[in-house]
Amino acid sequence: MSAPEDLNDLYTGELQDLWSANDQMSRVLKKMLSKVSDPSLKSMLTKSQEGIAKHTDVLKQLLADSDEKMKKEHCKGMEGLVSEAVKHTTEDAPEKGPVLDAVIIAQYQRMSHYGIAGFGTAASYAGTLKLKDAQKQLRQATKEIYGGDEYMTKLAETAVNIDAKDE
Repeated sequence: MSAPEDLNDLYTGELQDLWSANDQMSRVLKKMLSKVSDPSLKSMLTKSQEGIAKHTDVLKQLLADSDEKMKKEHCKGMEGLVSEAVKHTTEDAPEKGPVLDAVIIAQYQRMSHYGIAGFGTAASYAGTLKLKDAQKQLRQATKEIYGGDEYMTKLAETAVNIDAKDE
């Protein structure tokens, strides 16, 4: 991507980055899903896959609405987070069970925080650009991602981390 010239360039660049980030996160979640032992965590990761697909559709539609070229810009930030997730859930991973589930939650939350920041930023740009419908959709996506993050914290604190401690 060339250097942004205005806020619209920042906005569309953020959408392209998030599209790539979502694709990368979706791929690693599929790998992590097969390693989960806690049924609630497995269910949440499955729902997250659906949410990521929905949010990616929103990003694509917003890019189409902006008359910007329909492409994603490779997200190096998520690339690093995915690399860490793979390392901690495969290469340096504990045995399947509560400890690995705790690791998966931590990696999921790191990636989700990137999404919260990115979607929130895009929503802010959309608001300034008077793209009210886009702002509404991006705020809703941010809210949904944040809700998933909160659920993971609750799951970790009330079950998974306790089970991991006892292992």
